[in-house]
Formats: sequence, C-alpha cells, structure tokens
Amino acid sequence: MLTIGRLASYAGVTIRAVRHYHQIGLLPEPERDASGYRTYDAASVVRLIRIRTLAEAGVPLARVRELLDADAETFAAATTEIDRQLRTQIRALQEHRRRIARLGCGDSLAVPAEVVDYLDRLRAIGVPAVVIEGERDGWILVAARWPEAIPTLMADKVAQLGNPTTVRLYQLIARIAESGADDELLRETADLICELNEAAAAHGELEQQDEIMPDPAFIGLMDSFASAAHPAVARMRELIAERGWTGWTRMAKREP
Repeated sequence: MLTIGRLASYAGVTIRAVRHYHQIGLLPEPERDASGYRTYDAASVVRLIRIRTLAEAGVPLARVRELLDADAETFAAATTEIDRQLRTQIRALQEHRRRIARLGCGDSLAVPAEVVDYLDRLRAIGVPAVVIEGERDGWILVAARWPEAIPTLMADKVAQLGNPTTVRLYQLIARIAESGADDELLRETADLICELNEAAAAHGELEQQDEIMPDPAFIGLMDSFASAAHPAVARMRELIAERGWTGWTRMAKREP
C-alpha cells in the first residue's frame, strides 16, 4: 500500500494535485488506516495516471470524469468535441498573437491601419512624439465613434500633408508642444489655422466634415480632450475666435 507521496511520485504528479483531485471527486479518497494514514493501491495509481494523461492532453478537468468512465464510442465522440474546442482556442490565440505583433510601438492600439499610416507620415515630416501621442489619442476617440468614416478622414488628412501650409502648421504646433509658446507664436499658428479653414471652406470641405461627424456632443468631448491636452489650446481658441471662427475639432465660420 502506498502513501500519498509515493502515489504522487509513481503517477508523476504533485501531492497538491492528488488532494485537488480528491476535492473535485476525480480520485476516490481512501479511508484512514488504524495509524490514521490514508494509503493507496495500484488501482489508484492507474486512475491517477489516466487523469494526468487526459489533463495533459488538454481535456478540461470538468470532463475528465466523463472520459474515465466512458465506453469506446462515448470516449471517441467526447475527444472529437474536445479537439474541436481546442482548435477554436488555438485559432483565437493565433489571432491574439497577430494583433499583438501589429501593435508595434503602440500606435496601432485601438486605431485602424489608416491612422497608423498617417501617424508615420507625421513622423516623417519631423512631428515630435508628444504631438504624435496627442493625435493618436484623438483618433482613438474618432475611430471608436465613427469607424466607417476613418478611411475618408485619413485620405483627406494625408492629402493635406501635401500642402506646405499644413506642414508649416505642424512645425509650429511642435514648437508650442515642446517648448511652450509666446503670444506671437500662438498668433502665427492661429493665422495658419484660419488660412487653412478658409481654403477648406472654399472647397466645401467643412460641410463634408459635418456630414461625416454629425454628433455635436461627441465633438464637444473631443474639444474638451484637446483643451486638457495642452494649456495653449485655450488661448489658441480665443485667437481663432477673434479671427471669426468657432469650434476646434470641427470649425465653422462665425455668422456676421
């Protein structure tokens, strides 16, 4: 007769595992002998090895008892179903690995590939990390609210980077973000923003934004997010308002 330690050793498991199998009813717990010890026989070793083998094969412990006592037909059907479940889990894990690999430096977390490409283009023109991070977080919000609009929005943003005035605007924003700004720099930046708005309005592009992003409450959320991101935003909005424009995320010409 075997002690619990010897039983565990012969079956290739831990004593803790044996006690767990007792608790969940997989392995019958023998009565104590006259000395107060529980002892096990060869049948216990065989059953414990079968439990261990099934568990190592990926069979959930909740189903091990079913298979231990199953006939050949039931056993075959159960293992086929378990195999199907394991293949589903494997596919899910492979998809998780694919998504993790795509995250890279973190830009692609919660944003589509089009946004990642746009952020890379900003880096290519020298936009610093602090500005990139703000852009990324803003687009996380937009992509969550209007995922179907992202391809159109990003195509427009990429096209705008072909305009030297837009590139100059990002250079000024970078200076503000990295080293702060005096009022002269903020005024120059506000002038560029309004210049770009005037051009966009002339081509009907601002009306298109209203159609793509029709939720005023969400636009308000975006505006508050921008204002909290940097103290210069509040002053910039004042300067833009002085030049006849309202809003921030979605700007409009103020009525005369």
